[in-house]
Amino acid sequence: MTALFDDPIGRAVYDFHFNSINHPIIVHSDDFDDDTIEPSYLFRSYRLMPALEKKAMTLCKGSILDVGACAGAHSMHLQSKGFEVTALETSALCCEVLKSRNIKKVIQQDIFKFTNQKFDTILLLMNGTGIAGVLAGLEVLLHHLSTLLNTGGQILIDSSDLIYLYEQEDGSAVLDLSAENYYGELVFQTEYKGWVSPAFPWLYVDLNNLENAIEKNQLKLNKVFKGQHYDYLAQITF
Repeated sequence: MTALFDDPIGRAVYDFHFNSINHPIIVHSDDFDDDTIEPSYLFRSYRLMPALEKKAMTLCKGSILDVGACAGAHSMHLQSKGFEVTALETSALCCEVLKSRNIKKVIQQDIFKFTNQKFDTILLLMNGTGIAGVLAGLEVLLHHLSTLLNTGGQILIDSSDLIYLYEQEDGSAVLDLSAENYYGELVFQTEYKGWVSPAFPWLYVDLNNLENAIEKNQLKLNKVFKGQHYDYLAQITF
């Protein structure tokens, strides 16, 4: 089992499900002030999902792979609608919760090590591009996901363009384009009750860079559904 201090989110999810403890998860980044997530939010119903998540739920079809299923909010909704759902999650503690919530198929595995199965829909939500880590990893992620798609399948993935963080009042953006790292490459740590995770990279990507990575993998950006503040949901197909 994953060491507790390496898995603050898993510990928080476990505590909320089994012990009704809603102690906040703290998200640390050198680039931003600390943010907090209440574990209860990770158990949200369809009614409480953001509009883009609701849209993703309506686009799902066939057999579904829910990547980074966490507490199972999306898996639970889709399974209740009659879909065949596989919840994929690296956290052993989250997997215990998913099984307790009666998700029929739960697999503890890293997406990059998950092979030899194919799906009609691959779902990556709550900034699904983050799993790529860095911009160079986006092509790698999409290539691997394409090997898990059935003919006619789709990838549903969301992200945000962080360019708004650099905008001035006149709408122009001030960016150091010579900077070594892409502006959407961030590093986070999570903390719960004093347990702090190792630092991990997390990618937010603009649509132009996403489309470039899609085209390099002979995939197609089928549709984009835009949110209210630089966030979007992309539907990617062969």
